[in-house]
Amino acid sequence: MKYTVSMKENHLFRRLYAKGKNGASPCLAVYARKNRLGKNRLGLTVGTKVGKAVRRNKIRRRIREAYRIHEGQMTTGWDLVVVARVKAAYAPYDQLERELLRLLDKLGVRKKL
Repeated sequence: MKYTVSMKENHLFRRLYAKGKNGASPCLAVYARKNRLGKNRLGLTVGTKVGKAVRRNKIRRRIREAYRIHEGQMTTGWDLVVVARVKAAYAPYDQLERELLRLLDKLGVRKKL
């Protein structure tokens, strides 16, 4: 990912949950908030209700790949947290990608084409 760094600090996640805009779908929830950096920060959350470690890591990889492919379409300067819901464990990749892009459009993170 060229323009994005990983977000790992708990206080950044909590601030985003409290003060960020959010969008939800059956498989994903996305929280977004502008930052003053020249790059995006992406955090992923997949809870234990989704499945065991192998399944959770597979979902993380799919979400990260869907974001990476469309990263050039994103405006810079955003903090993003993507939360996988239980239905994400059984969703095909194209559905996850479609829902992620729809939510990013709703929150105004993607550039207008």
